[in-house]
Amino acid sequence: MLSAMFEEALRERCRLFELSIRTHDMPWPDAPMEHGYAVKGMDGLKEYMGTADEVVAYTGDSEILVTQLAPLSASIMDRLPNLKFVAVSRGGPVNIDMAAARTRGITVVNTPGRNASAVAEFTIGAILAETRNITRGHDALRRGEWRGDLYRADLTGQELSEMTVGLIGYGEVGRRVVRLLKAFGCRILVCDPYVQLSAGDLSDGVIQASLERILAESDVLSLHPRVTAETAHMINRATLAQMKDGAYLINTARGPLVNYDDLHEALVSGKLRGAMLETFDVEPAPADNRFLALPNVTLTPHIAGASVKTVRYAAGLAAEEVRRYLAGEPALNLC
Repeated sequence: MLSAMFEEALRERCRLFELSIRTHDMPWPDAPMEHGYAVKGMDGLKEYMGTADEVVAYTGDSEILVTQLAPLSASIMDRLPNLKFVAVSRGGPVNIDMAAARTRGITVVNTPGRNASAVAEFTIGAILAETRNITRGHDALRRGEWRGDLYRADLTGQELSEMTVGLIGYGEVGRRVVRLLKAFGCRILVCDPYVQLSAGDLSDGVIQASLERILAESDVLSLHPRVTAETAHMINRATLAQMKDGAYLINTARGPLVNYDDLHEALVSGKLRGAMLETFDVEPAPADNRFLALPNVTLTPHIAGASVKTVRYAAGLAAEEVRRYLAGEPALNLC
């Protein structure tokens, strides 16, 4: 999320207004983010970067803040009396204390779906990498081994056209994954108690199912919900036991959705044939992460949402929100 791209979008969208813009680039993603529970005064915030003093010093007397990662806790807001509008270039304002913003009259908008296309494409790649032994073949060649045995019928992977793929979560990402999966001819099940399937998906044979049915029938289970009290550790010993023997788990959403102790046990025992993990319970994943030693796991460092399109799209959404604020128009994505 380069600040220069956001400034370019702001100047393009807000041509009718005179803007004074200061830009600042944080060291993420080369350096890891912080979590609110780990730093005093940042309670309730998630996935942010920057200290309170840094944010206050940089923001100063600004009326508008456009950010991806800057934390805004209640105490920080109290030190920014001129702040009236915050545009957060994320799917959810997890680095903002929303209750504090409301009580202080600070409007917060976000950019829902900014990386949904990127994550959906990545999810398809993740499924193929795991189910068709792409990871196993690559790792073997890196070691100087020719895994001709992967051609054997008892080791080779199934085609998506003969599999049932289950999705938990039918938000911006889930809907796009469904759209892409249709081209493969697989049977698609979706579980989301808060969203109904679109008419198009229903007519194409996509099935809305209960969690129990998704677990029991899916050859591939792909996770796409937000982390809430209801979904935290939803993949655990009990739910893993309900999955088909030899199924695959794909997590391109968030680490806290999974109990990693229970998942490790299921992978070692052979209950699951494999897993693709893009997110982890601890990030950055330590060098001695036990999943690195498992041959039936594909791992990536939380990069599913990373694409140039994501940045351009998010910058455009944020800039339009700023334009609407300056013009006295209602926000499109009010948090």
